[in-house]
Amino acid sequence: MPTYKAPLRDMKFIMEELLGAPAQLAQMPFYAQNDTADADLIEQVLAEAARFVETELVPLNAVGDKEGCVRHDDGEVTTPTGFKAAYDKYRAAGWTALDADPAYGGQGMPHLISNALVEMMNSANVAWSMYPGLSHGAYSALHAVGSDELKNLYLPKIVSGEWTGTMCLTEPHAGTDLGIIRTKATDNGDGTYAVTGTKIFISAGEHDLAGNIVHLVLARLEGSPQGTKGISLFLVPKYVPDAQGNPGERNGVVCGSLEHKMGIHGNATAVLNFDGARGWLVGEVNKGMNHMFIMMNAARLGTGLQGLGLGEVAYQNALAYAKDRTQMRHEPRVNPGESADPIIVHPDVRRMLLTGKAYSEGGRALAMWLALSLDTEHHHPDEAARKEAGDLVALLTPIAKAFMTDNGFNVAVQSQQVFGGHGYIAEWGMEQFVRDARIGQIYEGTNGIQALDLLGRKVLMDGGKKLQKLAGTLQEFVEENEGDEVIGDYVNVLGKAAQQLGSLTMVIGQKAMGEGGADEVNAAAVDYLRYFGHVVYGYLWARMAKAAQEKIDAGQDRDGFYLSKVQTARFYFAKLFPETKALAATIKTGAETLAVDDRAVFGWEGRLATA
Repeated sequence: MPTYKAPLRDMKFIMEELLGAPAQLAQMPFYAQNDTADADLIEQVLAEAARFVETELVPLNAVGDKEGCVRHDDGEVTTPTGFKAAYDKYRAAGWTALDADPAYGGQGMPHLISNALVEMMNSANVAWSMYPGLSHGAYSALHAVGSDELKNLYLPKIVSGEWTGTMCLTEPHAGTDLGIIRTKATDNGDGTYAVTGTKIFISAGEHDLAGNIVHLVLARLEGSPQGTKGISLFLVPKYVPDAQGNPGERNGVVCGSLEHKMGIHGNATAVLNFDGARGWLVGEVNKGMNHMFIMMNAARLGTGLQGLGLGEVAYQNALAYAKDRTQMRHEPRVNPGESADPIIVHPDVRRMLLTGKAYSEGGRALAMWLALSLDTEHHHPDEAARKEAGDLVALLTPIAKAFMTDNGFNVAVQSQQVFGGHGYIAEWGMEQFVRDARIGQIYEGTNGIQALDLLGRKVLMDGGKKLQKLAGTLQEFVEENEGDEVIGDYVNVLGKAAQQLGSLTMVIGQKAMGEGGADEVNAAAVDYLRYFGHVVYGYLWARMAKAAQEKIDAGQDRDGFYLSKVQTARFYFAKLFPETKALAATIKTGAETLAVDDRAVFGWEGRLATA
């Protein structure tokens, strides 16, 4: 069975030595007054989180994959053996309340800390972690735009974990194109609405872990405009609360079926049928998409952490196997008295392992940078600092979701490859990591959609203002470190790539204003996001190498941790970052190479016909 150890040492390095998080958090009155920014407290919380996930969640991962969830004739769903007991312990320990508002029973810890917990949970058992994960998204949306009445009734229950939450967007005919959803809401005249329709792919949509499930549902009120401008957000509980706030009568929402999936078998992916279900409006009429994006952005960061977590655990197990498995002889011999050497000595195995290490540690740095930026956006006393942090989060969220899940799947596959034939056998657990990681590239907006969001909405739509701010940060770092003995070469390469990112953005923008229009943006977007992702990781790896080298020079590298950072950075810039050169070439090709004769190439009577 696979094993997992939370990377606490690396988390501490990123928080304290790379980001300087304790000092930054101490400047935020919200955390100072709640005594939740103390470095010793943070270290204790993370150590206890590691203990929980390693002892309670890791053993259930294979169980959940094998058993899956069971839907009964009445629409109720039973989760795999041990899932409910683990959730009860999770609740009792207060993990559901970690970064929630103390006004509703939360502990008020920084997002930075809950971010680390979520990564650990995803490494330990991604299917289980989705149950409380979706609740956190529901909490965020309700906390931001819900009425005081709704917040006072529902938030304490969600924060305590007594009730869980979902987000209900997708319908059988409408995935990303939510403007064509058919779920409707009718005003009951008493402050409630009757919600009718079918939602699919609802993660944690039905289960036996909690006493109630709070669905946040997109629907169209009668008389509202067509398209996304006419969508509203409704809170629809599984059980309508009674006068005392306890689960009362059964509402008109039932799980019609559970999806049979490639992975995440332990999570109930439900088809939910709403039949006149009582719902309450959340926020303003026809502002549902705006409100739901609060949940979606949180879910996208969480999905990026799924890619990171699964890549990390796959890498850890591949590393352990490579140290133990002996195959072939290496010169010079490592085990001269044996018939073969450990496979970790062979260059291609080292390449796969270093790829896993570089992408996992680079992803962790990005995730924690964004989490600290969220803390700054929400709680910094200076308005300009909040605005700048918010712009950074908005710009980099699509990269966190798409680049981290693409890399996580890549690492899972390469880690499986380290096992050879054993990686294909279920007992080793590697094929489950591959299957579980695959969904991260698909849901919460496919990675292609993330690329369109990054290039079209976050970069071109505002004239590149957010990109220019980040470019200024990168340029300042490059100028400060040119000629540095350790990272000088890295920052030189990074600086050129960052400048080219600006040039590529201009090229795409100019093409988009020509005959190609939006097709030029669409054709370049996926490669553009990957290029951008490498620039961000390159910046973070150069910073990590610099911080690590300073510790080495000060004689503080007793266990080789800092040397590991420096040498992994060298690998990243030598073997992974050069992908940007190929991406630059493919970005420049534009939409022309996609304009093929549909009849000849696809056997389809389409709209394109070229020579």
